Amino acid sequence: MSGDGRDGGDDPGLGRVLIALGGNAMTGPDGSATPQAQEAAIGRAMEHVADLVAAGARVALAHGNGPQVGNLLIKNQLAAHVVPPVPLDWCGAQTQGTIGVLMVDALERALAARGASRPVTAVVTRTLVDAADRGFTDPVKPVGRSFPRDEAERFMALGQSWRSFGPRGWRRVVASPEPLEVLDAGAAAVLLEAGHVVIAAGGGGVPVVRDAGGALRGVEAVVDKDLAAQLLARRLGADALVIATDVEHVMAGYGTAAERPLRRTTAAELRTLAAAGHFAGGSMGPKVEAVLRFLAAGGRRAAITSLDRITEAAHGKAGTIIEE
Repeated sequence: MSGDGRDGGDDPGLGRVLIALGGNAMTGPDGSATPQAQEAAIGRAMEHVADLVAAGARVALAHGNGPQVGNLLIKNQLAAHVVPPVPLDWCGAQTQGTIGVLMVDALERALAARGASRPVTAVVTRTLVDAADRGFTDPVKPVGRSFPRDEAERFMALGQSWRSFGPRGWRRVVASPEPLEVLDAGAAAVLLEAGHVVIAAGGGGVPVVRDAGGALRGVEAVVDKDLAAQLLARRLGADALVIATDVEHVMAGYGTAAERPLRRTTAAELRTLAAAGHFAGGSMGPKVEAVLRFLAAGGRRAAITSLDRITEAAHGKAGTIIEE
């Protein structure tokens, strides 16, 4: 990692930037996940990434895959009487490949249009988790769509965990274990050093565990993509971690009369606000935790902002900017 390099807002050089793209960058404005909507959304996202690359940053990308995995799970469920359902780690790998190809094609086009052509490479990435993680004994992360109880029971008979969400029906729940290591980060580092824009840790990475003999195997789980992204950023020696979401700023006191946007803050202040319960566990909480871990490990700057402000955020001039 770089040293402190605190600058009070003046850009000391972009250096290496890891951008973690949220699900809003992968689907249409209305949440549509049709192939056409996904391709258009990824094309728009890559325009912003191309601006950052053209500005001189050495960029790596991570991305979400929730809607795409959800689609595959629906296909699993609806076609289970025709073809065997595939495990969740397979779904993660498949979506990494699909989204990666779309991102590579779109970013190459956007860079060429700016006269800033670079090689762009997507790496199918595995993330190590602990087989003893408590999430495996009490899965709580809902995935896929809601089904009536009788349909849910059909999949429970296959060994899946499902829970009732009241009038909305039943949804499958899976483990979301703590990411320990992005196993293929070494390949991403070599490519980044060689001048590639690298796409890795898609959807948090394909979750794998290590058995007693040291062999790896996939597991039925999903890894939080922001927590995995900060691990990847650290491994790549990123100077900055930018988490792109659907809002421009992190809000303290969200939904209350005391609501206020956080613009420039410190890790200490953000940690205090998180401990006081300002950030919801299912939305902003993991993003805040990711940037705090990145900074504690030596990162120079982190930012959380909307997709269209990522270049300014990398410069420390937009969004919520956090420094240690």
